[in-house]
Amino acid sequence: MKSPFRIIYSLLLILLFAAVTGVMLGQFFPVLTLVLLVWSFYQAWLLVRTLRWIMNKDIEPPDLPGSWGDLLYTIYRKQKSSRDREQKLTAVIHRYQQSSAALEDCVVIIDTKDRLEWWNTAAETLLGLQPRVDKGKSILNLLRDPRFIRYYKKRNYHDPLELNSPINEQITLQYHITLFGQGDRLLVARDISRLKKLEQTRQSFVSNASHELRTPLTVIRGYLETFLDQPLPSPILRGMKQMEQQTQRMEGLVRDMLMLSRLESTEHLTEDMPVDIQLMLKEIKRDALVLSGDKQHRISIEVDPNYDLLGQDNELHSAFSNLVFNAVRYTPAGSEIRIVWHTDAQGGYLSVYDNGPGIEAFHIPRLTERFYRVDEGRASESGGTGLGLSIVKYVMVRHGGQLKIRSTLGKGSCFSCQFPADMLIALEKLATATDNA
Repeated sequence: MKSPFRIIYSLLLILLFAAVTGVMLGQFFPVLTLVLLVWSFYQAWLLVRTLRWIMNKDIEPPDLPGSWGDLLYTIYRKQKSSRDREQKLTAVIHRYQQSSAALEDCVVIIDTKDRLEWWNTAAETLLGLQPRVDKGKSILNLLRDPRFIRYYKKRNYHDPLELNSPINEQITLQYHITLFGQGDRLLVARDISRLKKLEQTRQSFVSNASHELRTPLTVIRGYLETFLDQPLPSPILRGMKQMEQQTQRMEGLVRDMLMLSRLESTEHLTEDMPVDIQLMLKEIKRDALVLSGDKQHRISIEVDPNYDLLGQDNELHSAFSNLVFNAVRYTPAGSEIRIVWHTDAQGGYLSVYDNGPGIEAFHIPRLTERFYRVDEGRASESGGTGLGLSIVKYVMVRHGGQLKIRSTLGKGSCFSCQFPADMLIALEKLATATDNA
């Protein structure tokens, strides 16, 4: 590479030549001034040619002498390199856009200010986005379902969201959002209508089968109660009592299957109503003490008196009672069970603590599966149906919350229902609303 000081060296040589010539002619300053003017005009002419080429990059660079030639060659080489990189990047982007357009799933890129930057063809079909109209608009102005807005703003996208398409109620979409960059979002929406129909078919089968089982079980139990009121030989009496116990267990299983089927049929609440947490927990404690019987569990309640919860009373009662009854069933006699309702800035928490034997860590991720049992023998003796935690899970999904499980072998377990802050209601606000009504 030639020296960057080449133009300075040439200027010094010209000045030296002008000085020597001026001294020899006895006209030092006039000669020096004339030489400098000629040199300046020459450099200005080279600069004009350089600028003319820079403004018209399509032509080849002119062949200029000295440092100007070096400058043009360097600029031309970098321009060519940049143009090659630009062409490669353009080809990659074009290829990506082609492949994204071919996807059946919606793909939408959203900037840090919630504005639409880019989307593929499927987003136009399933979400109704219009290329010339919606670009740059806020996603929250286009997808206005309150459930989507709540999901979008909470910035916790671990679980997907299922909603009907905003332009076709017959299409069910599953939304996934991923954060990237400095707060940008990638939204992917998948059409799961076919899967939902299959799931609905399965739910209908379970629901219908459960309904059909209720009638014969009721008849069998009625006859068993009639026979048990009669004097019977000891072996027959023992068999009848076992049959009655198993019938009750089957009725409980059918009841839980119907409850679970109903919860699965809709993933979101249609109406939120204030729930009296204190009264509900007192009722659950009373029923739990009856279930404990001779085991004499010590059950205590700790309640935040400032907040109640919005939701469906019967669903929440079922979820909370399942957690408490499980603690009664699966902890030894005399164990301590604590029912705690507390709140903070993030939301509300209903936690059930016990000091039982605990659960091994590898079981915990599967506890909410239907009919999953940690200990088959102990579960059969307890009379549980194996559906209790599945019911709790679906109740929490419908209320926008989560079920968290912590357990340590030999120390006990904690089952906690976590509700978002917007599901809480201050008792002062509730009392004011009641007074105004």
